[in-house]
Amino acid sequence: MVSYFLQHIQFEKRLSHHTLTAYEGDMKQFSLYLEFQYELKEPEKADSQMIRSWIASMAEEKMDNRSINRKIATLRSYYNFLLRRKAIASDPMLKVKALKTDRSLPRYVEEKPMQTMLDEVEFSSDFTGLRDKLVLELLYGTGMRLAELINLKIGDINLYNNTLTVLGKRNKHRVIPINKSLVEAINTYLKHREEVLLENPENKDNHYLILTDNGTQAYPMFIQRLVKRYLSLVTSLEQRSPHVLRHTFATHLLNRGADLNAIKDLLGHTSLAATQVYTHNTIEKLKKVFQQAHPKA
Repeated sequence: MVSYFLQHIQFEKRLSHHTLTAYEGDMKQFSLYLEFQYELKEPEKADSQMIRSWIASMAEEKMDNRSINRKIATLRSYYNFLLRRKAIASDPMLKVKALKTDRSLPRYVEEKPMQTMLDEVEFSSDFTGLRDKLVLELLYGTGMRLAELINLKIGDINLYNNTLTVLGKRNKHRVIPINKSLVEAINTYLKHREEVLLENPENKDNHYLILTDNGTQAYPMFIQRLVKRYLSLVTSLEQRSPHVLRHTFATHLLNRGADLNAIKDLLGHTSLAATQVYTHNTIEKLKKVFQQAHPKA
């Protein structure tokens, strides 16, 4: 039944490849635990006690509560799938609760360091330098996710309307406006991109915007290393990832008075609750201003 479940989320729910891989890993881990601990080869026959035992074993291994909760969410989807298809009589997840987690605020880079990185850090004028700066400009200038950047194609960019279209979670498209400086950066990069493809004719049919130095499609680790390298020049944040630039995009917009609903649409969130987390950063900033400026603070 696990294979049918994975096919369901891939072809019917149309979840992203990243999410599918995570679900598949969770189900494999759960199945191995049931077989080793209970000699049970069919996860659909597991009861709530077995599931809680698996959760307890992960907690004993000091796994982060957020990671455990994600695995719990996978099982909820799995048993809901079985219940809808009448493969089970009752849902064992009804007696399973998510673990408590501390609410952490999104990490972001302050405006001045971001300006320093984009305006003062020296990027080479060759393909590599132009590509690196464009990656940073796109992530910070649009708030797109890592997967959205990697899968962005030249045909997704409209340089006449100054917009680009990304394919987000659950295969939903959204249109994001881009500023003139980003349009110029894209135009300059595209000229050098053509030269790279001429030097690597085996990749001449590659339509992805961001390429490696040999003309292949960029991959997650490549972008993560690139972002970490440049962010290390301007910030001491422990986390220096593409997602930090997404948080930075949203926080800077909010700090400058952007409407929360507009930020929600730009980020591709399905609900306002997911976007409201950024208001906490703004409130914390206001508290600091108050503490520093008010006579009775």
